[in-house]
Amino acid sequence: MVAGYTRMADDNDRIHVDATDARAGATPGMTRYILAASLVLVVVIFAAILLS
Repeated sequence: MVAGYTRMADDNDRIHVDATDARAGATPGMTRYILAASLVLVVVIFAAILLS
């Protein structure tokens, strides 16, 4: 740091961030249930459109 300025990051410098800091939050695992419910809903909607 020179006179209050920090140097810019070099593209060749390695930056290590562990998994917890990179994720920066909890992962409750709800994605699979949302994906399954969305898939069922889309299939039902397409079936209703096809049969009407």
